[in-house]
Amino acid sequence: MASVKQFQVTFDCAAPERVARFWCEVLGYVVPPPPEGFATWGDFDRALPPERQGSWFACIDPSGAGPRLFFQRVPEGKVVKNRLHLDVRVGTGLVGEERLAALEAECARLVALGAVRVRLLPADDDNESCLVMQDIEGNEFCLD
Repeated sequence: MASVKQFQVTFDCAAPERVARFWCEVLGYVVPPPPEGFATWGDFDRALPPERQGSWFACIDPSGAGPRLFFQRVPEGKVVKNRLHLDVRVGTGLVGEERLAALEAECARLVALGAVRVRLLPADDDNESCLVMQDIEGNEFCLD
């Protein structure tokens, strides 16, 4: 049986490039080079039929270790909680006040980029603290 070698995470959204660029900032991802024959992604986009312009955008981990993130325009807005979300691992190996300080510092950075802080899930007997947040289109993610 073959194993999966790569995967991408796909986001439905209203403004693919805007959301992709937000996640580039969050994760240190980059926009890949435009397709061959195009100097910029804007040039490529303008070559598409009008109804497909701005319909998708992607970003990649420059190290190649993380999955490609793909953002596709959909007509409907977000109406319910995500069934899947990303955990942005900023507190790995930290506990207590040191972990909270790392989460709060990253939260402040992301709020400046347009994210929204939703709530702190405090540590309990089984789990360390994490922060629930929303990206610029309301998609939930956690600072973990």
